[in-house]
Amino acid sequence: MTHHAQTYAYLRPSAVHRTAEGGTLSLQTSGGTTPAGPEAHPSFFRGFLTRPPIAAAGLLCVADVAAARYYQPLRPGWRDPVVTGNGDRLRFESFSGCGGVYARLDLLGDALDGDDVGHGTTNVDVNLPLREALTRIGPADPMLLEVGPDELTLTTFDGPVVEKKVPLPDRWLRGFAETQVIASGFDLRAELSATEAVRFLRSLPRSGTGSSRAVRWVVPAGRSLRATTRPVPGAVCLPGPDRLAALSRVLRHATGLRLHGPAVTSGSGAVASAWEMRLPGMRLTLTLSPDPSRGFSGEGGVLDALATEESGEDAELVSVLLAWDPAVDPARLAEQSGLTPARVRAALTRLGTAGRIGYDVAEAAYFHRELPYDTGRAERHNPRLLAARALVEAGAVRLDDAEMATVAVDDHVHRVRSAEGRLSCTCLWWATYRGGRGPCRHALAVRIVRRAATPRTTGPATGSAADPANTTVTDTPTPSTGAV
Repeated sequence: MTHHAQTYAYLRPSAVHRTAEGGTLSLQTSGGTTPAGPEAHPSFFRGFLTRPPIAAAGLLCVADVAAARYYQPLRPGWRDPVVTGNGDRLRFESFSGCGGVYARLDLLGDALDGDDVGHGTTNVDVNLPLREALTRIGPADPMLLEVGPDELTLTTFDGPVVEKKVPLPDRWLRGFAETQVIASGFDLRAELSATEAVRFLRSLPRSGTGSSRAVRWVVPAGRSLRATTRPVPGAVCLPGPDRLAALSRVLRHATGLRLHGPAVTSGSGAVASAWEMRLPGMRLTLTLSPDPSRGFSGEGGVLDALATEESGEDAELVSVLLAWDPAVDPARLAEQSGLTPARVRAALTRLGTAGRIGYDVAEAAYFHRELPYDTGRAERHNPRLLAARALVEAGAVRLDDAEMATVAVDDHVHRVRSAEGRLSCTCLWWATYRGGRGPCRHALAVRIVRRAATPRTTGPATGSAADPANTTVTDTPTPSTGAV
């Protein structure tokens, strides 16, 4: 597995500083991106938290996920969370070391009282002394929040005084980015009151039991949820219930719980899901991969968008228009860019896999952020995409007709068929997963060749039949979820 060493550099450790008048929660930032370009230590906010204990508990939850490995937990990891300023809110994100759980805390306008929120993305230092201090913040403690160093620190420092070097596997980088693309296929499936949310979450099996890692299904039943042993229309998958344990930190503050997931049928396999805890002025969301032993890195549902030069060109155009919006409007982007809505969606998919946008299931909208990692490196080294391109370069693909193609690999010949908008293959990968984990390398290679053979339109897109983005077929009816 390929690893990349990420260095977090901070001017000082994050800490809670207490005075007779109250306290200051000082979160130090590392290198990141802002509208003005890269900055070593950007500042995003200075003002008061309106509900300090709830915000502290939410931050601890995000930190818990960043430090956790839910699969093979004896190999701990520690990666500092990411913070994004979107002008009207702060978003804190983290991803588990095993690559199977994504967490995000949104501090909305009602949670903040102070200066305008800045724009940009960076890492924030969350250390053990800070975690201990966060547990001691009470409801009567006035708490000033600083996200980034103050002006005095910026003008007097001699260099970074805190450095952390953490290995980041390619699969972890891909998973952090691709989770957003997977979540964009979710819809709201159920909503519980605070009382029902507490009752349901406390009824889940505890970590360490055999059933705590099993795949469960739940369906709405009146004001609550009913467990079912198999998927049915309207059901939500709960893979590894113990992975929701981090929500226990904010449970007493909850105002409700909302469940999000893709559409399923009676024959569906395990799928990802998002669990959104509603808090006063805040939202805390955990997104779970389909299985505790599988992360989000490279299920393959986004490989089609990565395989074409056109989507890369469109993504660069769309990225210029994002402007750090808290909610991205695809219709406005289509109007401004001259691209069709289909090509804008493909561009957003590509930007999502590059970590340049996130997805908020609560608002069913993308938001602009730039992950402070080289996620593009992981995508460039995606093994299935590299293998498909190698097949194309070797001339292994022959298009027999509009529906059939032949791919020769050494002494094996695979047949790729297009039927009812889906590609299938005679290889072992397809026989095992039936497209549930994205296209195999043979189907992906065929798609690359067919795309190259399709004439491209020139000038602004008009949505004509000649536009290859309008004729793109998908390999699965729902977004794929999990890892290769």
